[in-house]
Amino acid sequence: MSAARISQRISAIAESATLAVDAKAKALKAAGRPVIGFGAGEPDFPTPGYIVQAAIEAASQPKYHRYSPAGGLPELKQAIAEKTFRDSGYKAEASQVLVTNGGKQAVYNTFATLLDPGDEVIVPTPFWTTYPEAIRLAGGVPVEVFAGPEQEYLVTVDQLEAALTDRTKILLFVSPSNPTGAVYLPEQVKAIGQWAASKGLWVVTDEIYEHLTYDGVPFTSIATAVPELGDKVVILNGVAKTYAMTGWRVGWMIGPADVIKAATNLQSHATSNVSNIPQIAALAAVSGPLTAVDEMKVAFDRRRKAIVAGLNAIDGVECPTPKGAFYVYADVRALLGREFPSANGPVRPATSAELAALILDEVEVAVVPGEAFGPSGYLRLSYALGDEDLATGVGRLQDFLGKAQ
Repeated sequence: MSAARISQRISAIAESATLAVDAKAKALKAAGRPVIGFGAGEPDFPTPGYIVQAAIEAASQPKYHRYSPAGGLPELKQAIAEKTFRDSGYKAEASQVLVTNGGKQAVYNTFATLLDPGDEVIVPTPFWTTYPEAIRLAGGVPVEVFAGPEQEYLVTVDQLEAALTDRTKILLFVSPSNPTGAVYLPEQVKAIGQWAASKGLWVVTDEIYEHLTYDGVPFTSIATAVPELGDKVVILNGVAKTYAMTGWRVGWMIGPADVIKAATNLQSHATSNVSNIPQIAALAAVSGPLTAVDEMKVAFDRRRKAIVAGLNAIDGVECPTPKGAFYVYADVRALLGREFPSANGPVRPATSAELAALILDEVEVAVVPGEAFGPSGYLRLSYALGDEDLATGVGRLQDFLGKAQ
C-alpha cells in the first residue's frame, strides 16, 4: 500500500503565489501593521451600483434559489456571446459559451478538456502563476518561452518556432498580459496567430484585460485577427477586472461546440452551476455600458505613470512602461547580491524571492517575486490599489532599496 497521504498530482502544485502574498499582507494589516499590498490584481473600486442592485433583486426571486444549468444561465450565455461580438468582433453562439466559477475555472476546464498526458503547451513567459499549474494538473507539459524587458516582454514567432516539438498541441496567448502589462500590436498578434494556424495548433487566449489598454494601443483578439485558426481557438474571459468584480467569481470560456460540451460535462461533476446571484450580476455587467471601466481606467492610467516613474527613480531598478492591464514588472536583477540593512544585520538577497521577503519584513510592502511568473530577478506590483497607498508604498521602496550597497 502507498504510504503517501497526498497524491503526487496535488503535491506537485504550488499555492498561488499572488494570493499567498495578498493573504499575508491582509493578515498583517488585520494585526494592525501598516502594510501596503501591491500583490493582488484587484481593483480598489467597488462593483458599480447597478450591478449590485441586479444581484439584490435576483436574491429575492425563488427561481434563483434553485439549481440551474451547469453550463450557465441561458440569458447570460447569450449576453456573453453578444458582448464578445461587440467588443472584439468574434461571432459565437450561446451554445459555445460555458460560464465558470471565475476565470481560473475556465483556465482549468480548458486544459483538462484539450490535453492528454504528455501534450505540450507553449507558455509565453513571464506567465500568470496559475497557467502552468493548470496545465500540469491536466497532464500537460508547460514549455516556457521567455521574453525579457529588452524585448518589452513580447515573444517572437522565431522563439515560438524554436519551442515547437511534435508534442506541441496548444499555444497560450495572453494580451494584455498579467504579470507584465505587455500588449501585442495588431501585426504581432496576426503573425503569431498565423504561425499557430500553419502548425495546426490550438490557441487558448486569455482576454480578461481586453478593456485595459493605454497610450492608444488597441486590444486585438487573436481569434478575430486570424480567422484561419478556425475551430481551434478557445477564448477565456470574465467580469473580475473590467467591472471590479473579483469576489463575485464569474468567468467563461468560448470555444467550439464539442469542446464546450465536454468542458460542461466536466463542470457538471466538479462544481455544477455558478451561483445564480453572481450570474445575474454578471448579466447586468456584460449587458450594460462600459462607463464604469472607462472611469476606472483614468485612475489606473494615472497610477501607472506614477508607479513607473517612482520605480525607475531607484538605482538598480528598471521598469518598462506597461501598455495594458494594471501591473508593472520591474527588473531588479541589478539589486541582487547587494547588501541591504535589516533588523538582524546586513543581508544580501540572492533571488527576487528573498528580496521580496526582505521588503515585506523591513518596510511592510508586499510585492510578488518573479519566481511566481518565471525566472528570478523581477518583481510584479499591481497598481490597482488607491493613489495614497501607491505613493506611500513606492516611497518606502525608494527609501529602502536606495540603501543597497
